Amino acid sequence: MNSKHLNLFLLILFFGVSDSGLVSAKQKCTHKIIDATLHFSAAQTMALYGKMVEIPDRLPRTVNKNGELVTAKDNWWTSGFFPGTLWYMYEFTKTDNVKEAAMLMTHRVEKQQYTTDNHDVGFMIFCSYGNGYRLTNDKTYEQVIVNAAKSLSTRFSKVTGTIKSWDNQKWEYPVIIDNMMNLELLTQATKLTGDSSFYKIAISHADTTMKYHFRPDGSSYHVVNYNTTKGGFEERVTFQGFANESSWARGQAWGLYGYTMMYRETKKPEYLQHAIKIANFIANHPNLPKDKIPYWDFNAPNIPNEMRDASAGAVIASALVELSTFTDRKLSKKFRTLAEQMIRSLASPAYRAEFGQNGNFILKHSVGFMAKNSEVDAPLSYADYYFVEALMRYKKK
Repeated sequence: MNSKHLNLFLLILFFGVSDSGLVSAKQKCTHKIIDATLHFSAAQTMALYGKMVEIPDRLPRTVNKNGELVTAKDNWWTSGFFPGTLWYMYEFTKTDNVKEAAMLMTHRVEKQQYTTDNHDVGFMIFCSYGNGYRLTNDKTYEQVIVNAAKSLSTRFSKVTGTIKSWDNQKWEYPVIIDNMMNLELLTQATKLTGDSSFYKIAISHADTTMKYHFRPDGSSYHVVNYNTTKGGFEERVTFQGFANESSWARGQAWGLYGYTMMYRETKKPEYLQHAIKIANFIANHPNLPKDKIPYWDFNAPNIPNEMRDASAGAVIASALVELSTFTDRKLSKKFRTLAEQMIRSLASPAYRAEFGQNGNFILKHSVGFMAKNSEVDAPLSYADYYFVEALMRYKKK
């Protein structure tokens, strides 16, 4: 798409969706807010795409302290999120220009189907190729998904019953709660091939994680280090949170989303009950702010003067919309209402960028890794991905 056509496309999408228009829509109903925000998101995301086509073989990641765009190679764990966001925008707009953009950005992560040195192949491939396959039924995408599932499966241990997350010297066999998000790649591969080994690995990982990663109140640790000789765990820590026994917000979000997804994929009632337990932990937590967008850690020491994490809020909102479709009427209303509150907050000027600002990312105020002062109070590609997913899910339900 040349710059003239791109600018025209953005004007068409963005016309009438100013901040004042969004405020007016907020006074009417959540569905109007969602439609307005999706129009804005499509325009903002295509503006970012317009920049990315000029930077070969890179994907957007965040912005730096000076507000300048930071990109990543295809092997960075977040590489699949921008292509996935474009696929959601294509699903919403039904326009060929957006489809073309999604296909081009998806192709940039193609070689990650063969990644075997970490668990993030699920994020990289399923958010990009998975959404592309869902919307186009392209058989070449199908093979990429299956190859990626094979790659992820190489990291599974029958002794621990889990998929190893990282290869490093700090821990013998670290498994992070984030890894729950990658299991959908495996369940999809079983559907595509009829090979149940992928599905069985996903079940084993989910069962073991449920046993060792969670506290009685439904909160989770970030990292569990497993014993590769006899199974079981050696150590449980919260590496990206405030302290080992604190509840890192995005970790709780990954767990909620992961078990909601695993219930959808397996219909195992224990996964639904576990997802409900996590959701109640979040919903009922005394440190959940009035606008329902969590602090970066539920136990951060300086609440209420702590950073919010819009990325955690986006993941939680998306998961809650889906979870509300699986529960009884009372819980469904509770979870859907919370999701609505989170969506309204994220769609407001407090978290949603202005058009053309924020490096052309949709959301502001996410937290990547607080202890390392990395991507703190910044836009993040995965915050945008799960936000537009939440919007699309709500629109469909």
